[in-house]
Amino acid sequence: MATKELRINRQIMAKEVLVIDQDNQKNLMKFFDALQLAQDTGLDLVEVSGNANPPVCKIMDYGKYRYEQEKKAREQARNQNIIKLREIRMQPKIDTHDLETKTKAISAFIGDGDKCKVTIRFKSRELAHPEMGKMVLDKILELLTEKGLSYQVESQAQMEGRTMSMLLGPRKK
Repeated sequence: MATKELRINRQIMAKEVLVIDQDNQKNLMKFFDALQLAQDTGLDLVEVSGNANPPVCKIMDYGKYRYEQEKKAREQARNQNIIKLREIRMQPKIDTHDLETKTKAISAFIGDGDKCKVTIRFKSRELAHPEMGKMVLDKILELLTEKGLSYQVESQAQMEGRTMSMLLGPRKK
């Protein structure tokens, strides 16, 4: 967890600081008086804004503060929705059964919430007929629609060298 390290207690390098105590009262004090006040209450003096003039320090339990920050970071990481990019490759001369099998895999990827890049690879003389690849991609979209799958085309079919590809993703709610 990469939390911003704050200066605490004797790491603070200022003669005067603006201190925020436990009751959120602000006082301008000499550094050693503020440090003594924090130690008397059994807490730490934490520099929350070192760029301010004078630096702003807060009296708090630094260990508890770091624990809360790490707990928040773990919670955010747990709630993160990770979308993977999957790829299905095929050729423009694909049999109908193979096409249905590939379409089933595409629908499984999209159903899991992943994006799917559908790529048609052209070999030698096939490059002269890119419309065959476009027909295959259109057939895939037709089959997905027949299955009742909720998807969206994120990038239309386009040629990139010897390949034609399009990007499909789950429909946003």
